[in-house]
Amino acid sequence: MPIRGVLFDVDDTLFDYSGSEQAGILAHLHHLDLLRRLPGPQAAVALWREVTREQYARFLSGELTFTAQQHERTRHFLARLGEDTAAMPDERAAAWFAGYTAHRDAAQAAFPDAAPVLAALAPTHRLGIVSNSSTAQQRRKLHATGLLHHFEDTAIVCSDEHGEAKPAPGIFLAACARLGLPPHQVAHVGDNYTLDALAALDAGLHPFWLDRTATHPSPAEHDIPVLHTLTALPAALPA
Repeated sequence: MPIRGVLFDVDDTLFDYSGSEQAGILAHLHHLDLLRRLPGPQAAVALWREVTREQYARFLSGELTFTAQQHERTRHFLARLGEDTAAMPDERAAAWFAGYTAHRDAAQAAFPDAAPVLAALAPTHRLGIVSNSSTAQQRRKLHATGLLHHFEDTAIVCSDEHGEAKPAPGIFLAACARLGLPPHQVAHVGDNYTLDALAALDAGLHPFWLDRTATHPSPAEHDIPVLHTLTALPAALPA
């Protein structure tokens, strides 16, 4: 059966989130003279990512809104630096986080292989997004990096508006429905083996696992195709 549609994850698949996140938090801490409170830049990035994982999980579970998890990331991070943030008002937390995002967004970029591959697929495939994030946030990223026009306007499905997150099958099926295609005619590409590849397989799609670093062992039990660059995707799609 030919593949007529392709769904993509955004962060660390099309968009270099990890790179912009690292540049953003280091620049922000340097600007505020907070790096001296940590053993070094690597420790600062590791701590920020640890706090982010903890608070973002609360957003994905529905415990926090997207904005509230940003405030909590700020409070928990600064608390780990020794500040008393128990009574920090949302306004101050929002201002601190806005400083971080300004530095992060200054470094934002799509991966070099993203635009050429999307342009190659667009004439023959319907393209969409499945993301565990805020719809507004992901649209802004795609627009800022020149990728948004490749996707059908209604086929950007994010967890905040859909109401459930990957690995739930429903978010994949909703995106397939937006493309007007059955799951078996849709491929999905993402960088997380569990949340993207396995979850898409369970939902009945054709998964591709994008392992850009080529440092992870390839699980063989499900025979999921592995890509190390998006450039290999068009030739790998069943025709």
